[in-house]
Amino acid sequence: MLTLRRSEERGYADHGWLKSHHTFSFADYYDRNHMGFGPLRVINDDRIAAGRGFGTHGHRDMEILTYVLEGAIAHKDSMGNGSTIRPGDVQRMSAGRGVLHSEFNPQADQGTHLLQIWIEPDVAGIVPEYEEKRFDEAEKRGRLRLVASPDGADGSVRIHQDARLYVGLFDGAERAELALAEGRRAWVHVARGSVVVNGQALKAGDALAARDESRLEVSQGDGAEVLVFDLP
Repeated sequence: MLTLRRSEERGYADHGWLKSHHTFSFADYYDRNHMGFGPLRVINDDRIAAGRGFGTHGHRDMEILTYVLEGAIAHKDSMGNGSTIRPGDVQRMSAGRGVLHSEFNPQADQGTHLLQIWIEPDVAGIVPEYEEKRFDEAEKRGRLRLVASPDGADGSVRIHQDARLYVGLFDGAERAELALAEGRRAWVHVARGSVVVNGQALKAGDALAARDESRLEVSQGDGAEVLVFDLP
């Protein structure tokens, strides 16, 4: 079964320096029909003004993935990590028993566009962890590249949940398939461009929930960047 969620159906918050679309309930946006999808709890589509960002704040017991689409984000945390994340990078922070961090757009003249993703872990109270890896465009071109998994397979970042995140870039005749095991579900998020997934035409910001499907087929991309979550 496929369920379509259009971009314009998402929650929206305009804080001036931050403009954010919320796929699932978050902060002041509440929709009891969209509290998450399995352990996938948050997909925030954020645009952050030049020189602005999130001051030091805390998290606990959450797997947090940051995926930059345009610009850069500078990260510092209480574990002693500090780095600047750019397009192609995937950052993973396992908040565990508690971590403090800040995130700022370090650019003076350019906004940053990113996705912040929260996945509920399958274990609580662990020692916080940090990891980042880079996946070049060629690795994602015309295929679904594994970038996060429970075992760090294929050089992906390791998350504490039986979930996998794939990212792909699609144009023209490029296509890819992903088999889904029995009992699994999937969430497809189009970060930009347009694409067809299992016959459903999707544009930037659209999402597709898949239940009781044996496979996903991604095709007919037009400048498409697609994230696919394989979930329990």
